[in-house]
Amino acid sequence: MEVEKSAESNKKSKNNRDKKMTRKEILETKKKVQEIIKAAVSQKDPFSSFPIFRHYKKKDLSVYLDSGCGDSLSSPVKQYIQNLLKGYFVFSEGIGPLQVNMEASYGTEWPVEEKVKRREMVSSEARYIFVYEISNVDANITLKLSKKGRCNADGMDDKGHLVAFVHYRFTIEEEIPVLYVYELQLEHRVQGKGLGKFLMVLIELIAQKGKMSAVVLTVQKANMIAMNFYRNKLRYLISTMSPSQMGLQTNYELLCKSFDYEAKAGLQMKRLNGANNSPYYMVEVPLLAVKINDCKGDSESICEASYKVFAYVSLTTLKPVRR
Repeated sequence: MEVEKSAESNKKSKNNRDKKMTRKEILETKKKVQEIIKAAVSQKDPFSSFPIFRHYKKKDLSVYLDSGCGDSLSSPVKQYIQNLLKGYFVFSEGIGPLQVNMEASYGTEWPVEEKVKRREMVSSEARYIFVYEISNVDANITLKLSKKGRCNADGMDDKGHLVAFVHYRFTIEEEIPVLYVYELQLEHRVQGKGLGKFLMVLIELIAQKGKMSAVVLTVQKANMIAMNFYRNKLRYLISTMSPSQMGLQTNYELLCKSFDYEAKAGLQMKRLNGANNSPYYMVEVPLLAVKINDCKGDSESICEASYKVFAYVSLTTLKPVRR
């Protein structure tokens, strides 16, 4: 009897140690994620890592890119952002420019959304990529601009005409570090020239350099051009965090592009048949190959690289294939 009690006591002790280890691991993971975010936020100038992205030239468009922070915006820049948001221009690579009023996309929600966006715009957490048009790119001008301090968007006179911007932040979603794109706005006359894609490629590089696991963004369902741009041209997926994936009716979708398997598990996978207790998930695998154990059907199978590959997987067994 004493032996049985001793065995039971040892079992309980082991279970308690396992629980403590689990809690410790959770806390360590959260701390690690917070440190990643802190380190990413501390990098004020993204172009120090990607200097080639300071300039973009295509067709009759020559632009210079600069960075900024929400709490350091000048009054002219704030007004420019507000004007572009009120009656913004959406772009379509190859289809042509269309002007869309923000109020039309948000409908009756716009008055509230406008106030929210004004607060978000000047937050210390807000990071910006500003695009300035320079009619005649001069080496001395660009050298002068590149020497300016970052996070000091101080007007447009000495930088050319502001024609586009990206507002993004480093944050945490589903306990995963992500870069969240709040706004991508381009003026009418710079659309259809590859600039939007160029900016999003830069954003993805900034995210990966900062050790973010994914890029996340919100798109209004009414904005079909933007939806096509992100989903078809840039290969973004509807996130499992998006309201539509939870059976909720809203006027927007949450899109994401993940860079690692943890992010794919948290942002891109669905449980089969909506069963919370199902050990299997359905995952759309973009441009990669994965080895899957314990699949339904074949226990050792390979999903070769192609964009829309669907596989049934157990999260504990998803692992990359060495190529």
